[in-house]
Amino acid sequence: MMTYAVVFETSPGSNWSAYVPDLPGCVTTGGTLEETQLNIREAIAGHLQVMREHGDSVPEPLTVVRNVEVA
Repeated sequence: MMTYAVVFETSPGSNWSAYVPDLPGCVTTGGTLEETQLNIREAIAGHLQVMREHGDSVPEPLTVVRNVEVA
């Protein structure tokens, strides 16, 4: 089991998008954050499957995401 960092983005009145920094090209969108979370899980699984089918090595998750509070 691997855990990849996922970045979720939105703007007011817009859909959500998500991408995985450690898996270039692994992106998705959704109408809600919850939908986008489900979609990115499927996108990661599919991305890794295609990489394996093409004989590519699967990258280890290296990106760390943290919230930083500023005044």
